[in-house]
Amino acid sequence: METDSIRVLVVEDDPMVQEINKQFIERVPGFTVVGMAANGADGVWMVQELGPDLVIMDIFMPIQDGVKALAELRAAGQDVDVIVVTAAKDKATIQAMLRGGAMDYIIKPFAFDRMKKSLETYREFRQKIEQAGAASQDEVDQLLFRGASEREEEQARSASAGTGSKLSPLPKGLHAVTLEQIIRQLDNEDQALSAEDVAERVGIARVTARRYLDYLEKAGMVRIDVSYGGVGRPTNRYVRVDEHETGGGRRA
Repeated sequence: METDSIRVLVVEDDPMVQEINKQFIERVPGFTVVGMAANGADGVWMVQELGPDLVIMDIFMPIQDGVKALAELRAAGQDVDVIVVTAAKDKATIQAMLRGGAMDYIIKPFAFDRMKKSLETYREFRQKIEQAGAASQDEVDQLLFRGASEREEEQARSASAGTGSKLSPLPKGLHAVTLEQIIRQLDNEDQALSAEDVAERVGIARVTARRYLDYLEKAGMVRIDVSYGGVGRPTNRYVRVDEHETGGGRRA
């Protein structure tokens, strides 16, 4: 076992599914299965005994189901993360597990790629949360929306676009949630905003705001108004481009 591996406990009553989960998990670099339990009660006990980093938890199990097992883990103050892998699709169960702090919810049957993506997202989350120092708003957004799929991000980009311009894939380090927040700020203003204005309203660093604004300008979704006033260099101010404009004019 790798010393830096994320240690995983599988809680699943079906022996075949147990083995499939184990194989899937250990195909992803950096993850090691340290135990398997056949019901929620055994799972809670094994968390206490083995101290895993992550539990892959089913819902429908004998003796104690996943909902009760997760509630018991939280009541006992167990510092362990949980990803749900289950056939349960009802919204009440989904809500109960998410309220209990589940990191992800995978519905059976599922492909390896879905498990792989969940584990890789979880590993990235752990790396970010374990970094020392305070977090910026942008970093908090990344952590809160860590489970957003490419489809959800694409929907966010499409919903936030508001123009006929087609957004290219976001460059590394830019995130759809923050992008949408910036666009909303620009939409809600009657005047052009500087990068500093945007940074203050959204709660991100000015240099980060400028990166997003530059991206939007290249995508044809904002244009730059140069402000000449006072002493010093002119200030770039950004204004949204109306979807009906063809000449890059200002929003009405």
